[in-house]
Parts: sequence; C-alpha cells; structure tokens
Amino acid sequence: MQLKSLSIGSAHSALQARQTTPLALAEAHYKQIAQRDHEIGAFLTLCRDRALAQADRIDRLAVEGKPLPPLAGVPVAIKDVMSTRGVRTTAGSKMLDKYIPPYDCTAVGRMEAAGAVVLGKTNCDEFAMGSSNENSAYFPVHNPRDLSRVPGGSSGGSAAAVAADMAVAALGSDTGGSIRQPASFCGVVGLTPTYGRVSRYGLIAFASSLDHIGPLTKTVKDAATVLQVIAGRDSMDSTSADLPVPDYVSELEKPIRGMEVGVAKEYFGEGLDDEVRHAIECAIDKLKNLGCEIVPISLPHTPYAIPTYYLIATAEASSNLARYDGVRYSLRARGVKTLSEMYRRSRDEGFGAEVKRRIMLGTYALSAGYYDAYYLKAQKVRTLLTRDFDEAFRKVDAIVTPTSPTPAFRIGEKSNDPLAMYLADIYTVTADLAGIPAISIPCGETQEKLPIGLQILGRHFDEATILRLAHAYEQA
Repeated sequence: MQLKSLSIGSAHSALQARQTTPLALAEAHYKQIAQRDHEIGAFLTLCRDRALAQADRIDRLAVEGKPLPPLAGVPVAIKDVMSTRGVRTTAGSKMLDKYIPPYDCTAVGRMEAAGAVVLGKTNCDEFAMGSSNENSAYFPVHNPRDLSRVPGGSSGGSAAAVAADMAVAALGSDTGGSIRQPASFCGVVGLTPTYGRVSRYGLIAFASSLDHIGPLTKTVKDAATVLQVIAGRDSMDSTSADLPVPDYVSELEKPIRGMEVGVAKEYFGEGLDDEVRHAIECAIDKLKNLGCEIVPISLPHTPYAIPTYYLIATAEASSNLARYDGVRYSLRARGVKTLSEMYRRSRDEGFGAEVKRRIMLGTYALSAGYYDAYYLKAQKVRTLLTRDFDEAFRKVDAIVTPTSPTPAFRIGEKSNDPLAMYLADIYTVTADLAGIPAISIPCGETQEKLPIGLQILGRHFDEATILRLAHAYEQA
C-alpha cells in the first residue's frame, strides 16, 4: 500500500482495518515532504510534535476499537493565513514573521476534532494577494507537474502539497479564486463553499465580504467529507449562516440525469486558450452523455467582474491591513525616532510590493471625492452580477465554465504585468462577488501535460448539487 497516495476514504478504511497506523501515515507524508518540498516550496512551517501527538491520540482510539471520526489519522496541510495555536502563522508576509497565535481558526479546530493530523502550514501569496504564489515574502511555490511553472495562487502551497502527495487534503482560502485556480493548475479538486457556510473566525482577513475557507483534495468525495466537517454555524463569526449542513457524502450518489446545466457565452470569449476550450467542451459533452440537459444562458455583467472585484477587494484590504502598524503584533522597524516614522517604516519593511499596490488602490478608492465614483459604484455592479446568477439559476441547476483561461503559466511570465496577472482570475471572481459555491475539478491536460480545470457554479448554499455533478463527471 502506497501510504502517501491514499485518499481520505482509503486512509480511513486502512486505519479501520489496522492495515496501517496514524503514526505510519504521518511519517510517510513527512518523508515525502523531505524528499520533494525542497524543489516545490509548499510548506513554510512544519508542526511535527503537534501532528505526532494527534496521531497518537487517534491510534489509541483505533486500538480500543472505538469508531473513528471522519478524518481520523488523515494528514492535512493548512494555508498559512489560518491561525494555529502555538504554531507560527505568517500569511506569507514578513509583517507577521514571528506571529504565534494563541488560538485556532474554527475550521482548523473542527478538522482536528474530526481526527485530522495537521502536518504544517503552507506557503501562499502574501496576505492571500496573488494568482501565482510568487508574492510570498519567503520563496515562490513551484507547480509539482512542471517546476518551471506557477501552482496558481494564492493557495498555491496547499494545492501543490496535495498534488505532490505531501498531504492527503489541505485547507485554502478563496477571495477571488484562490482555491479553484491553484486546484486547476495543479490537477486537484478545489471547493469554495457559499459565503457564510464555513466560519472565517481565525482567518487572517484580506477582504472580509469576499473571503472563504474551503478544501483542496484528491477526489470530489474527499472535498465533500472535509466540507461536512468544517461547515456550520459558529458563534465566533457573525457572518456564518445558521443553516443545517446536509450530508454531502450521501448526496453524491444521487442521479444527475435530467439536471439542467447552464453554459454562459461570456465565459467562452476572447482570451480563452484553445486547448482549455477543447477540454471544457469535451467535459460539457460528457455531462450531456450522462443525461444532463445543456442550456445556453447569459451572464451579461461578467465583463465588469474584474474591475468590480479589484475595487472592492483592495478597498477592504486597505481597511483590514491598517492594523499592521508596528505597535501590536506586527513587525516594528528598528532605530526610528518618531511615531509617524515608526508607522511608515514598519509598513514599508513589512509589506511586499503587491500588498502595497493593493493598499494604495484601495485607499484611493475609499478617499473623499472618489468613494461614490469607485467603491459605491463597484458595490452596485456587484449587485447586478449577483442578479445575473439569480436569474440564471431560475432556469438551470448549475453552471459550468473553465476555471482559468489558460493552463499554468511560467514563473516570472506575468510578474511585471499586474493587469495580465489580475485577468488570470476572470472566471473565478464572479462566484466570490456573488457569494455562491463553486468547485474546480480536473478535466484533462494540454499537450504539455499541464492540468485543465472545469468549474461548476451553484445556487447559494447548494453545495450538494455541484458536488454531485462533479462526482458524476469524475467517476465517468
């Protein structure tokens, strides 16, 4: 049995049958990290003592013959924007280089309560701002499928860890596509739940009305299993929804025949790579063969999604990142003589170029005289984008699109062109703006063997439908 290539389901079965132990599983993954991560760069911090203590707890349960929780002994990785008690949490920034949180993010706590073994914290674009994982203050992450290419961002470390068998599953965060785009580039499954389905408590904020936590996994069933564990109301997050959480895993097996699947012409226009287009069209044909009815639809405000997103996200970022002032828990510049010099130099030394760019854009959009023209207008367009989806979901059960217009691009290819980098998110930002659930699943490869992702979008709080559709496609 190849311990490092197990899914959550197969790991659970092997542990239940005593074919392996949680300790052996954890050690197999640490061995894989030691062999591969020096060339990939997926991890920023490992927490071996914490992992082995948890593995030991699960082992005792197994020995006593007690029923094992759903993630018992499963080695997982956590994006370094989620607080982990006693374990360094940097958000990929020098600003938080020495920050050790005194509490756990709710999603992390729920993973461990369900038996997961947290191996370590994964690399990411600084404060989750980026589409390539080149904006980490430490080192870039390389795509395990081709080390000369990016893994996608900002959850590139989490996607790469799962793709390279260094973790069975990982948690990422998604503000404009940061779970789905890396999943697409690395050839794994990435799920962004509905806004409010998963608590954001303990997630280091980028843009509070857009941030989501979700899983990156090897299979759709694994994504359903993790979502089952982390979803649900949390009194520590007032934006978490007080709604019952369905049994996502049992919902997977329901038939998809007769489901109406929308295809929006706005997602198949200029800029879409020919090989990606072909793979998505083949996936749509496959869904048709499985009994789905393909329905042409229109989402007319899609062309405004990128400017709308980059106004709202940067405005919220400029407010959220104001707290890093050198006074409390962030980096403080040395040798300063005045308070204003301490603020200025601490922020200058602590933040990287992309974070500074977004703070300046956001501060400008919120400033007197520009607020109505930019931020307020962007919020109105966001409402129009949400209405587009509401209208579409009156006709269809789900919508399929490409996850990204291109496969993984080369490291450095877009570093000097922020606009080209921002356009990499063109198919993913709409779901975050509307707050709807979305999943990316592998649907083929280019001639250069680079993965291509199919994105499935669903109604608010209807993760069950997109998971069912994704699972049926994956099985076929």
